[in-house]
Amino acid sequence: MSRRITAPLAALSFAAVVAAVAVGAAQQTATPVAGQMAPEKVDAALNARIRAEGLQRSQIMRTEHYLTDVYGPRVTGSPNHENAAKWAVATMESWGMKNGHLEPWDFAREGWLNERADGHILSPVKANLVFAVQAWTPSTKGTVRAPAVNLVTPVGPEAPAAAGRGAAAPTFLGPTQAELDAYFAQMAPKVKGAIVLVGASRVPAFLEVEATKRRDDEQARRQYNPDPNAPAGRGGNRGAAPPAGGRGGGQAGQGAQGQPVRLSAQQVNQQVSAFLMTNGAAVRVADAGERLGIIRAQSGNGYDAGKQLPGVLLRNDDYGRIARILADGTPVTLEFNIVNHTYPEGKTSYNAIAEIPGTDKADEVVMMGGHLDSWQAATGATDNAIGCAIMMEAARILQAVGAKPRRTIRVALWSGEEEGLLGSLAYVDKHFGTFENPKPEFAKLDAYWNIDTGTGLVRGGSVFGPAEGGRILAQFMKPWEDFKVYGATVGSSRATGGTDSTSFNHAGLPGIGSSQDPIEYNSHTHHTNLDTYERILPDDVMKDAVITASIVYHIAMRDEMMPRFTKEQMPALPAPPASPAPPVSPAR
Repeated sequence: MSRRITAPLAALSFAAVVAAVAVGAAQQTATPVAGQMAPEKVDAALNARIRAEGLQRSQIMRTEHYLTDVYGPRVTGSPNHENAAKWAVATMESWGMKNGHLEPWDFAREGWLNERADGHILSPVKANLVFAVQAWTPSTKGTVRAPAVNLVTPVGPEAPAAAGRGAAAPTFLGPTQAELDAYFAQMAPKVKGAIVLVGASRVPAFLEVEATKRRDDEQARRQYNPDPNAPAGRGGNRGAAPPAGGRGGGQAGQGAQGQPVRLSAQQVNQQVSAFLMTNGAAVRVADAGERLGIIRAQSGNGYDAGKQLPGVLLRNDDYGRIARILADGTPVTLEFNIVNHTYPEGKTSYNAIAEIPGTDKADEVVMMGGHLDSWQAATGATDNAIGCAIMMEAARILQAVGAKPRRTIRVALWSGEEEGLLGSLAYVDKHFGTFENPKPEFAKLDAYWNIDTGTGLVRGGSVFGPAEGGRILAQFMKPWEDFKVYGATVGSSRATGGTDSTSFNHAGLPGIGSSQDPIEYNSHTHHTNLDTYERILPDDVMKDAVITASIVYHIAMRDEMMPRFTKEQMPALPAPPASPAPPVSPAR
């Protein structure tokens, strides 16, 4: 067993001893000042025990090892995910937690998992290919050896919005339907039985300076303001719905007077998919388009393996090499053997639930969670096994130190997050309803704490609700300033997107999203082939578990629940997204 699983850093033990000496009283409170809100009770003695347990006797890397090395990847609906969920429940019960169970919800799609895949260039050179299989795509029919074809659909003129603004890579409008039909007619005899590279090869931009891995301390202080009595900043919710419009070129033309109607990128992709299926292509290959061999893999075109081709995302370096050889006029022969499985029983998926029962306010609940499902290119370590491991470890710490919360503390490890927050939305709908249509448990949910941005230190948080909620949360974060936690903001968006705390916000409940140091999350590990155990920083995540245990416990101990928006204050639910333009009938 590796040292990273079993032994915290020695420096952490020293820090814990110093911190334990620094806190003496069993209770510490801020000194009230005229005109300020009443100070929150902070149990300094319990915080010291939480710190010592979480830093000196941590089990978080052992938990991370099981969730990733043993059970990853954990695609929703797959046996891997279900087995990980069962293991998590059994493990939490072994720590003394109660009411452990798998709570089913209707995924309405078959589960999917890749068993094996290999690919090679056979001629004019011989080379292994590095790729990831697209989720919910089918297997190849055994080993497929076929010529490579590069399908690059035509484009229109440069997009007006990009012209003249000095963009490094201009974007272009899509083709007209007539232009696309003509191209398909030309390519139809070439793609039959072929392995088709869809799109021109790209060269990712060189980065002179890598993205920052740690937030600047002063910047974090200014954002969160560590004074718990200062007005809380108004923060957004991570993952709010992006502005309308797709990435890159290809906006659908509006048929301005005298101008041809042009297809959107989405319409072109839909027609390419139908064209390749209709004309008998063997495998669809996409350019991963990332630097340093990173492959960011998700699903193919939908969740029905019977309606799409075997699909792979090929390392940018390999894609470019093949495309350049083809451009020289030299034929290329490729080989793929892909074995995928679908699981009809995966149409029912599960959230993993366990609790620390409360005492005098046991019917009220404080929740904490992360999503257990992941994508398939790696073992889902930073997205989001570590969020789940942090929640499990926080609960273990509270059990180990003998904490007796007034309210029930409930851990929820979600599935279906990667497909659209489906598991947490189903849970919130079943148990709580919404502010507009509440169910009986709506009044009993105190708050929900979420982690879902990787391995970095928690630097603050944002709670959905009035300013008072931010000031309360900031007071519970104040004892952890030596961990560089600097306070809280508040948010008012009820849009869902990005992570599971927004499912609670959508309902009008106090969801709390944590803000972490980025480390390598967006640049290297989010949904990629690099999202493995090795990317976890033990020192950071042990501290995150300590912070989580303390914050959730102190929320559970308050006389009153976290404040909510009143009827007059509650933001309206966002309008449903506009329906996309209907796809143009594919060429036959």
